[in-house]
Amino acid sequence: MDARKFIKRLIPPPQWRLVVVVLSGAIVGLSLYAFYASKAYSYLSNAPETCVNCHIMAPQYATWGHSSHREVANCNDCHVPHDNVFRTYFFKAKDGMRHASMFTLRLEPQNIFIKEAGIEVVQENCIRCHNQLITDAKLLNQTETFHQKFEDRLCWDCHREVPHGRVKSLSSTPYARVPMLPSPVPEWMKNMLK
Repeated sequence: MDARKFIKRLIPPPQWRLVVVVLSGAIVGLSLYAFYASKAYSYLSNAPETCVNCHIMAPQYATWGHSSHREVANCNDCHVPHDNVFRTYFFKAKDGMRHASMFTLRLEPQNIFIKEAGIEVVQENCIRCHNQLITDAKLLNQTETFHQKFEDRLCWDCHREVPHGRVKSLSSTPYARVPMLPSPVPEWMKNMLK
């Protein structure tokens, strides 16, 4: 089949063209609005405020804000892989779609626990940032013994409260100060309602 015949088959009959154009416009318009309302563009950034776009992460944001890590690391520094750009954005997309679908369908758990893929990434990033500490012979008298003893353990097995403290549930930080979410309603629409 040549290209002209293929393109001709894609064009709807004259009596359906208006319907197809209107439906296509509605689908594109709703998709763009969903992209805007969900702040999907913000997930391309490294801003920690992005993590509280859905209110469920407020305790994690608040406890990070009171930790020493807030001075040197944002959410992505710990929770996203940094070995290459493809893995970084694939992980962000996969994790973001899971978060977005759970939040949209109201399936978020009362207690938030990191998933297996996230555990591996956070452990990699702890080692990436603190590599000098875990290999410095002056700090560790018996470096080889240390690695043999702790190689199967996660960093937060000992450093349990870094950087989120004792966040266990949504109610653990009831007075947490987090950024107010901006209204998804555009200013021009608010002015119409006045």
